[in-house]
Amino acid sequence: MIAASNERPGRVTAGTSGSRTADHQGSGHTEPGTTAADASVSARPHGVDPTPTRVTAHERLGRSKTVSLPRTRLLERHDVADGTMAFYFDKPAGFEYKAGQFADYTLLDPTETDGEGPTRGFSLTSAPYEPRLMATTRLRDTAFKRVLKNLPIGTELALDAPYGSFTLHHNVARPAVFLTGGIGITPVRSIVLQAAHDRTGHTIIVFYSNKRPEDAAFLDELSMLDQTNEDFTLVATMTRPETSRRRWDGETGHVDGAMLARYIDDLTAPIYYLSGPAAMVTAMRGVLNTAGVDDDDIRTEEFTGY
Repeated sequence: MIAASNERPGRVTAGTSGSRTADHQGSGHTEPGTTAADASVSARPHGVDPTPTRVTAHERLGRSKTVSLPRTRLLERHDVADGTMAFYFDKPAGFEYKAGQFADYTLLDPTETDGEGPTRGFSLTSAPYEPRLMATTRLRDTAFKRVLKNLPIGTELALDAPYGSFTLHHNVARPAVFLTGGIGITPVRSIVLQAAHDRTGHTIIVFYSNKRPEDAAFLDELSMLDQTNEDFTLVATMTRPETSRRRWDGETGHVDGAMLARYIDDLTAPIYYLSGPAAMVTAMRGVLNTAGVDDDDIRTEEFTGY
């Protein structure tokens, strides 16, 4: 449990979030390498369709579609939850990013395409210290995802990255609390694994909601980190455990104020990170605001269209 503190050092100003529906207008895009100090919202979908709500690199800089972007190769893919697959790519020489950021991947000469085009934005699910890049997505039946799922190992894609500001704050005196659900775990995995690797000293709690354990990507990996890292706590909760093939002895039901209070003494002490479907993010913001949490202490990442 996070203990209440008598001191509130160094408030991190993150600003109030906004939301945008996914389209091709690209308003309010985030420039490469943006950090958490610049904004509280990366309003774009991760590993989801339709295309993220910001202009592509081509539109932004007025370049032709044949512009030379770095290439990456598909190395491996496997299921990480029911209906969810992780794709592993090689890391181009000199490529750097911050945990929590994302990348645009473009299929080169795909066997099929649709009106949404050959480019999608995916969270960099891998932590920066890991040797390969990872993208994780729900497998909707779209042209892009059909091609990606069946892409031969070794195929090249264009990589445009990094983007996004959903990154861990610097002040270790303030705990970090993540409220996430479903595919919203993808940037969180990157952040918490990097923090553990770097031994940053942040106290981190992840509240992770899914219908069933089978739907929870990286659940076993995060559970192991919970057991081996004293600075990290995983609070996994299932909203429909009765439909699972697996026994579940953890928390049940949606994340609410009562659940948060069981693990956090002073709900106004941490910096909060909300990631997941727009409805979940909105609901969690309401819970936090009711508990007296300032909007400046809430950072959000909305996922749409998956």
